[in-house]
Amino acid sequence: MPAMNAIASFLNPQSIAVVGAGERPTSSGGAVLRNLRASGYAGRIVPINPKGGEIDGLKVAVSLRDLESPVDLVAVLVRPDSILEVVTEAADTGHKNILILPGGFAEAGESGRARDAALRKLASARGLTIGGPNCAGVINLLDPKAPFAATFFRDMPKGGAVAMISQSGAIIEEAIDASHAYNIPLGAVVSVGNSMHLGIIEYLEQLGRDERCTAILLYVESFGDAARFGEAARTAAKTKPVIALIGGRTAAGRDAAFRHTGSRPADDTVTDEFCRRSGIVRVKSLRRLLLAGKAFGAFPQGIGKRVLLLSNSGGPGVLAADQATDEGLVLPELPAAMAEKLRSFLPPEAAIANPVDLLADARADRFSASLTAALDAEKGYFDAILMIHVVPFMVEAGAVVEALASLCKASKLPILHCMMGTLEQGRDWFSSMERAGVPTFKDAEEMCIAAGLLMRHRELNAVR
Repeated sequence: MPAMNAIASFLNPQSIAVVGAGERPTSSGGAVLRNLRASGYAGRIVPINPKGGEIDGLKVAVSLRDLESPVDLVAVLVRPDSILEVVTEAADTGHKNILILPGGFAEAGESGRARDAALRKLASARGLTIGGPNCAGVINLLDPKAPFAATFFRDMPKGGAVAMISQSGAIIEEAIDASHAYNIPLGAVVSVGNSMHLGIIEYLEQLGRDERCTAILLYVESFGDAARFGEAARTAAKTKPVIALIGGRTAAGRDAAFRHTGSRPADDTVTDEFCRRSGIVRVKSLRRLLLAGKAFGAFPQGIGKRVLLLSNSGGPGVLAADQATDEGLVLPELPAAMAEKLRSFLPPEAAIANPVDLLADARADRFSASLTAALDAEKGYFDAILMIHVVPFMVEAGAVVEALASLCKASKLPILHCMMGTLEQGRDWFSSMERAGVPTFKDAEEMCIAAGLLMRHRELNAVR
């Protein structure tokens, strides 16, 4: 097991050497240098290249032997057949923490397995901690004052308190893109690759202790030490949600996972029970994992199961009611006082039930009065409010959004919001709601899925 300070050096190093650094941004070494700068990393960066010279204003060292003292982390981006030589040099010069991004090891046939065995033997003999190999690196923006990115991912995540650990770099790449497209507060991503010393478990243990991280997303194909994995998840879930997408839930998927990682996932029923015992909210699609990131980024404590659907359109309200029920949420009848209040100002054709239908021509005054009535309902009657705002041509949507955002900002009750239709100013409207602390969706069913995931975390906590 790596020392605590070792894994911290992979997430928050004060200094880093990039072996194989280059000027071309399309090269691996060039991409890592670019991303260190793009992240705003303020620590010491030492490019290592036998050609020497200067790259992007940084003096290049010819080898690790040129450094006066060891750095916290050595990132290795050279050809596989040169990696053992670089790691030996790192050990000889007092470097202990090595992040190897290239592949060519256990996943690469007989020659790769021999290289893997030699690297393990070297690391054991010299007391090294190896991250990777065959990984896409690490980005850590959980602390905006101490950002770090040793990776060749093409972009930085949006930033925030949600972390993601993955056995697939491509899944992380998609999550980074989604963090911007769907406003997911993703602040840290870790690609574990072959996990020679640092894998899902070690990073889960570390991020579970990190108070700056409020939710952890996982993409997993194999648990490794299942008992330790389960204990790490249970410990983390005491203070923050752990949501896992586990690849290989079908026979075909298990075969594909074996070809990818060399490990065969457990039977799906066994995995379900394992997740339940470990306090893990299991999802079965990447879409749901990303929805979980958005939802738990706003409400890491989760929600109860009793929800109010407040809509200005009947059809989306019907679909939302179906999806909410499928997710295990409950739509209680309206309390009598709230129903009476709604009847006092809603048109006779409005549906005074759950879902509430305010009718398509609802303007800011009708939306505001209805939301206020819901917030004033008997304390503890609803656990969350899910709002649907379909934007018709005859109503100025900006005024509705402004009124709702003001009420939501002052609310202690969790509120999720959906806007549907042709949204000419959708980006601005979504931003207004999310600045008020309300995760906002373009699809009512996705909003209900997100609410269901929030509820499942609360239910798991109650069971445990």
